[in-house]
Amino acid sequence: MPALISGSIAYDTIMVFRDRFRNHVLPDQVHILNVAFLVDDMRKEFGGCAGNIAYNMRLLGDEGICLATVGRDFPAYREWMDRWKISRDQVLELDHHYTAQAYITTDLDDNQITAFHPGAMNEAHQVHVPDNSGARLGILAPNGRDGMLQHAREFREAGIPFIFDPGQGLPMFRNEELQHFMEQATWLAVNDYESRLLQERTGLSLEQMAAQVEALIVTRGGEGSRIYTDGRCLEIPAAKATAVNDPTGCGDAYRAGLIHGLLHGLDWELTGRMASLMGSLKIAHHGTQNHHFSREQFAAAYQQAFAAPLPDAAFG
Repeated sequence: MPALISGSIAYDTIMVFRDRFRNHVLPDQVHILNVAFLVDDMRKEFGGCAGNIAYNMRLLGDEGICLATVGRDFPAYREWMDRWKISRDQVLELDHHYTAQAYITTDLDDNQITAFHPGAMNEAHQVHVPDNSGARLGILAPNGRDGMLQHAREFREAGIPFIFDPGQGLPMFRNEELQHFMEQATWLAVNDYESRLLQERTGLSLEQMAAQVEALIVTRGGEGSRIYTDGRCLEIPAAKATAVNDPTGCGDAYRAGLIHGLLHGLDWELTGRMASLMGSLKIAHHGTQNHHFSREQFAAAYQQAFAAPLPDAAFG
C-alpha cells in the first residue's frame, strides 16, 4: 500500500549555535541587520521533506514513492535511498542543476534560521503523478511552486486523497491558491505557526478550515498536537523524548506517522499518538534520517510514552 510523496529531496547542512539568537539580534536595529553566528557543530545530512517522510515511512514498514527532482550531485543520496529500499521510480535527475540545499542554524531554544537553495526542486513539475502506482493516498509537502500546483491538480484528477502540508512553502502562494489547495485536499497538516499564518492569509478560523477537510492536524512541538475532525478537537499528548538534540525533520517524522495511520485505517487517537512518538524518536538524534528502531522498540517506546500498550492493529 504505497503513498505518493510530492516534496523536496535535499542535502541539509545543519549547524548548532551554542547560544540564543535573541542575545545577538537587537530589535531596534533589524533594519541594518548584520550578524554572524559561530557554530561549533556542523553536519551534512540527507534531507528534504519527501526524502525524510519516505525514510520514516520505511521505518514503519510502509512504502513512500517520492515525486521529486534532483541534481547532478545526487549520487550519494541515490545510494542512501537504495540502501533503505526507498523507491526512486519517480525521482528525476537533472544534470544542469544542484540538488536542493538547506543550510540550517539552530540555537539553544530550538529556533532555526534557514537558507534554502531550491536548485532542481524548482523543476518538480517535470514529474507527474503516475497513474499506475497503486497508491492509496498522497501528501503534498513543500516542493517547487509549479510542481505543488500541478501535483495537487493531478492528485485530484486521479482520485487520490492527499494531505496538504504547505510547511515552509506557504509564502510562495497567493491567498486564493491556498484556499484552492484546501478545497482539493482531503486532510490539512500544519504546525502552530503555519496555522496562524494560514488563518491570516485566508481569513478562515481553524474551525472553518477544519470544516473543509476530513481532518486538520496542528502540531505544537512539546505541547503535543491537535486534530480537528468531525466537529471535535482531539488533544494528542506529546511523547517525551529521551533527549532533545535536533528538531530538524520532526514534522516530517510526524507526517509519516499520519500517513501510516491513514494507510492502515487507524483511528485518529492512535494515529496521532504514533505520529507524536515518531517526532519524539527523531528529535533525540542529530540529522533527519539517522534514527532507527524495530517494531519491538517502537512498541516499548509507545508503552513508555503513553502508559498503555501499542494496540495490535497499529501495524495492520
